Amino acid sequence: MRSTKIIEVPPASPGLSRERIVDAALELIDRDGLEAFSVRGLAQHLSVYPTALYWHVPNRNALLGDVVSSVLSGITPPDEPEWTDWLRKLMRSYRAAVRKHPNVAPLIGAQLVSNSSIDFVMIEQILTVLERAGFGGELLRHAYNAVITAMASFVTHEFAARPAEKHDDWMVDLQKTIRGFDRTRYPTLARHMDRLENRSFIVRWQNGGDVPLDDSFDIFVEIFIKGLEALLRTHG
Repeated sequence: MRSTKIIEVPPASPGLSRERIVDAALELIDRDGLEAFSVRGLAQHLSVYPTALYWHVPNRNALLGDVVSSVLSGITPPDEPEWTDWLRKLMRSYRAAVRKHPNVAPLIGAQLVSNSSIDFVMIEQILTVLERAGFGGELLRHAYNAVITAMASFVTHEFAARPAEKHDDWMVDLQKTIRGFDRTRYPTLARHMDRLENRSFIVRWQNGGDVPLDDSFDIFVEIFIKGLEALLRTHG
């Protein structure tokens, strides 16, 4: 009777740590995109069994939460005399962090998975700055939600993922669509297309990694802050 050989997998691999796993996961996401990322692929990249990873991270969602936390680590600016200046720096710091790792943008903006590593320091400082500015009660909650949304929304759209499959064909087809519209039917778009093409949302085929929307982002930040100031004057 043939004996069955049992292969024992070590519970953990020497030199493996949560920090190393997160760094490697971010490296793969930067290289291949979020859709292509898998725990099995990460294990192969680290030359370990997938089970070895779970000694350090409980599951894929927790790992992705740690990746988001790593990308956004340290974005909260130091205190400022003017709350509006602090918010400007926060939003620009957030965008700069995502710009370094644009493939993480869809995860940050579209999945609650990113909440699994909550940045309580950032939350506390946003609330403190808003409260000091004069927002209170329910208005504080509304203003806080607006700040989080403003930080994520523009950047998530700016660095939206491009299709990985047949990317070049997709880009050529999209350019044809954008440039081939009926100019008599859409005269306003026709008049402004030269300045909009590939530098504006929807009518573009490259994301912010290739064509950053710096000037539009600066205007967006100013519009948002002016809106908060107006809200405070009306309801504060």
